[in-house]
Amino acid sequence: MRLLCLSNGHGEDAIATRVLSEFQQQLGCPEIKALPIVGEGHAYEKLGIATIGTVQSMPSGGFIHMDSRQLVRDVKGGLVQLTIAQIKAIRNWAAADPKNSFILAVGDIVPLLFALMSGVPYAFVGTAKSEYYLRDENGWLPRKSWWDDRLERWTGCVYHPWERWLMSHPRCRAVFPRDRITADVLQQFNVPAFDLGNPMMDGLEWSDASIQPSKFRIQTAPPLTIALLPGSRIPEAYDNWEIILQAMNGMLGQMGRPLLGLAAIAPGLELERFHKILMEYRWQQSESNRYTLGFGEKQATLELMPQRFAECLQRSDVAIALAGTATEQFIGLGKPAIVIPGKGPQFTPVFAEAQTRLLGASVTLVEQPTQVAAKLKALLSNPDSLQLTIENGRRRMGEPGAAKRIAQCLLERLDSMNG
Repeated sequence: MRLLCLSNGHGEDAIATRVLSEFQQQLGCPEIKALPIVGEGHAYEKLGIATIGTVQSMPSGGFIHMDSRQLVRDVKGGLVQLTIAQIKAIRNWAAADPKNSFILAVGDIVPLLFALMSGVPYAFVGTAKSEYYLRDENGWLPRKSWWDDRLERWTGCVYHPWERWLMSHPRCRAVFPRDRITADVLQQFNVPAFDLGNPMMDGLEWSDASIQPSKFRIQTAPPLTIALLPGSRIPEAYDNWEIILQAMNGMLGQMGRPLLGLAAIAPGLELERFHKILMEYRWQQSESNRYTLGFGEKQATLELMPQRFAECLQRSDVAIALAGTATEQFIGLGKPAIVIPGKGPQFTPVFAEAQTRLLGASVTLVEQPTQVAAKLKALLSNPDSLQLTIENGRRRMGEPGAAKRIAQCLLERLDSMNG
């Protein structure tokens, strides 16, 4: 069996490689190729999976749906020619041996549509949409836009009818939504949906005998440890970093105990840029990648943590976040986050508001960084709210091990095809 994986984004590539890694372990060394529709697919390179066709980074980083200006920039950057070339590459790959070919699409409607156009059977891991955007276990959520509210209730699902048609097509053998509530709704539309969890929660294991992961010590143990999540996209992450530092500076002396900020620095971001902005906000460098501000109980320590993402999340009590996937993963560990809108193109006010619907009680949205201290004090003084955060995050993001469960299900579906 030949397998081609299609994905459209940095986070989607990471999810895809988790599933493919499990697939390789269970099947040995099958013929696996990949086509990253957005970006250059470095995650596949690390796994030793070759890519087909043309790969190219676009100016928007894949966020054309957030801002029409980003679409114009991508078109000028060669989006149309790139899309045509990628569709041709997929169809050529499938045509080489259509009886033994299978496609795994990861992301949103774009890889799903490309999978259909291949002419061979496919499966879909849906990372972009969740019924939690529209409703929770208690019913429909109110929307600011009357049109959005009426349209979504009329269609009855976060996935549009044309998306559901792609997922219920005879050649679509399995769909893996990100949570149970979405799987339940899709099954009502005759989509072969399986509730096997969210691969985002895989690969976050971390342990250190000298430092225990944060769980229930949020209310009492000093210092208050805060995950700082500026995102991974250039140059947006640097603008987000300034907003985070404004929040940290505003919290100094307000929390009644020292603060420790752990900054998750994504691969590809320049540490020097983070250092320069820290200097502009009066932080003093005490040692490599470590900074301080203030004194005594009014002191804050901040550490830049490149290549230590899981440790940053596991050690932290709360997060100040202007990120997508990273925020969701933090919430999935049963911890609360304060989110602040940025300039975009990803973490805009619209994106932040949607994220509060997706993640529910685990996130608190503030409009300005100066509001973070008051919101955080209120949160920490409410034990019932903290317990709700733990339960809500795990319910919405699922338990670890989803990649292995999805790989096992795929193997079963492939065996049934061959049988």
